[in-house]
Amino acid sequence: MISEKNNSFMGPLSRIRFWYAILLIVIAVFLVRLFYLQVIRHDYYESSALSSQLKEYEIPAKRGVIEVHSGDTIVPIVLNETKYTLFADPKYIKNIDQVAEELQKVIGGDTSELKNKISTPDTRYVVLAKRLDKETSEKINNLDIKGVGTRETDYRTYPQGQLAAQLLGFVNDEAEGKYGVEQALNNELKGKPGLLKAITDAQGVPLASQKDNVLVESSEGNRVVLTIDIGLQQQLEDLLKKGLDNAQSSSGGALIMDARTGEIKAMANFPTYDPSKYNQVEDASLFTNPVVSAPLEVGSIMKPLTTAAAINQGLVDRNSSYFDPGYFVIDDAKITNIEEVGGAATKTVQDIIQQSLNTGATWLLMQMGGGQVNEKARNIWYDYMTNHYRLGKQTGIEQGYEAEGSIPDPNDGFGLNIQYANSSFGQGMTATPLQMAAAFASVLNGGKYYKPTIVDKLVSSDGAVDDKLPVVLNENVISEQTSKELRDILEYAFSKNHTFYGMPNLRPQYLMGGKTGTAQIPKPGGGYYDDKYNGTFLGFVGGNQVEYVVAVRVDEPKIGGYAGSRAAAPIAMGLLNTLIDNYGVTPRN
Repeated sequence: MISEKNNSFMGPLSRIRFWYAILLIVIAVFLVRLFYLQVIRHDYYESSALSSQLKEYEIPAKRGVIEVHSGDTIVPIVLNETKYTLFADPKYIKNIDQVAEELQKVIGGDTSELKNKISTPDTRYVVLAKRLDKETSEKINNLDIKGVGTRETDYRTYPQGQLAAQLLGFVNDEAEGKYGVEQALNNELKGKPGLLKAITDAQGVPLASQKDNVLVESSEGNRVVLTIDIGLQQQLEDLLKKGLDNAQSSSGGALIMDARTGEIKAMANFPTYDPSKYNQVEDASLFTNPVVSAPLEVGSIMKPLTTAAAINQGLVDRNSSYFDPGYFVIDDAKITNIEEVGGAATKTVQDIIQQSLNTGATWLLMQMGGGQVNEKARNIWYDYMTNHYRLGKQTGIEQGYEAEGSIPDPNDGFGLNIQYANSSFGQGMTATPLQMAAAFASVLNGGKYYKPTIVDKLVSSDGAVDDKLPVVLNENVISEQTSKELRDILEYAFSKNHTFYGMPNLRPQYLMGGKTGTAQIPKPGGGYYDDKYNGTFLGFVGGNQVEYVVAVRVDEPKIGGYAGSRAAAPIAMGLLNTLIDNYGVTPRN
């Protein structure tokens, strides 16, 4: 009986102990879980708990400013201006019609368009308006509309107005650099955006001003200092516009390059536009920089390059003479000269430049082929054009949409001999004024082809300076001796022709020279117009060495006479005199 009592007594006690143990285990599990949730996974669950109140936005980086030289100082040409962007979080907006009407009264515009934007599905952030001023932003914030707010945004401003507009480009509303420097150096200028985790207020507007809400700080873009001199740029633009008006031309361009470094000191086109109002421009072609992006058949400014190639091969020198028959027939096509130079006669290499002889340039090409235009001549001239002078290739200048131009294949196509004869005097091929200026500089400075550039230095947000040194792309374009002979030929030709170019008096203490070009304009379907021409000019100035090269292009002048000498040359003469008078060209010693 006793054993039975003990068994009945131990049963309830065992059950109590069992359930007590289970309770301890459950409590331990809860404690461990609580420790895991509140300590180990604290950050994760805190973030999840706040997810209905948190929004992540990109913090736009401040774009780097662009500066230029002004004599010995540096001045800004592109700055940033703070405007305001109006945005909405559709989740918080219940009465869309009422909100749209209230906002329309402040910012104007179309109420229905505002309604459509606010009604955008599956988004927590929609932009309603941009470029608002501070006063308008304050008026909107005073409306105290739940889910509606404004944020600061930087936009480009141009203290020099339209100056150098096509060289600079612009920044669109998506903060992307377009055209010019803004496009070519977009990565350097735009900086690195940050991340903002903004707790919203009761109205659903992010509290972006709280420093604790910044996850990643933004990094300001590089400051870019250009090689452009602002005074020279202004004078170039003034001379270009005046010259185009005098020539009765609606468009043209010009540049000034340092022949010793490849640096562009000024570059402009007309017509142009106001980059601060780019969104009001209807003709998008105004955004391009034709000096860089619009190749043309360059005409007789090619002849100095042809002459340099022939001299460099030891085929001729400046005093070499030949009998010029007055015309050549190649591939059943006739090459002739202008009437003023007369008919058949003995000519010299200097005459080819001074009298601008198409037949002379063709004769130089013939010497490359052993006396005729043939496969050998074509391939040698092709090598000089593309490998020595780098025509048909982008120069690499810091500009959006740079063009390559076109050089005919020497071994593929029809009528190759006449094509190459034409190319010896700048027809049947295309190049930009920039390409021609860079090639011209290389045959004048002793034979070094410098990469054209408009960037002097980059300065990072922490003050580190990246000075851009001159880059030589070809050390041996021609020999030093060839370069000297060509300078002498061009100076001689200039001394004979300067009055025709619009420079009444020579300035003998300076080294000056140049070559005109008058090129027929090709028809879209083939052939050339008989009454439409483009004028070009390549010139240089210096003392004991060539310091600056200028290139001018005038499209379809109506002034009469030869487009190169009547339309382009006077602009170039103004630029050469400006360089001597105001920009420290060193006289001969």
